[in-house]
Amino acid sequence: MLWPDPAQRGRLMEIRDNLHARIEEAEREGWLGEVEGLRVSLAGAEDKLAQITRRAASASVALPMPTLRREP
Repeated sequence: MLWPDPAQRGRLMEIRDNLHARIEEAEREGWLGEVEGLRVSLAGAEDKLAQITRRAASASVALPMPTLRREP
């Protein structure tokens, strides 16, 4: 599975915002087929953003190996 690059989060947010604007325009103009296609693209962009968020939340943290101290 390919994971979206977290560095592209800002770009994906721009794309999502642009898609919202294009959907509003298509609805205003009555371009129903265009609206449906744009909604599919919007769902894809939102899914990629959600993947980035989930992956960042589940990122592992490297912890040092615990050591045992012997009491004298």
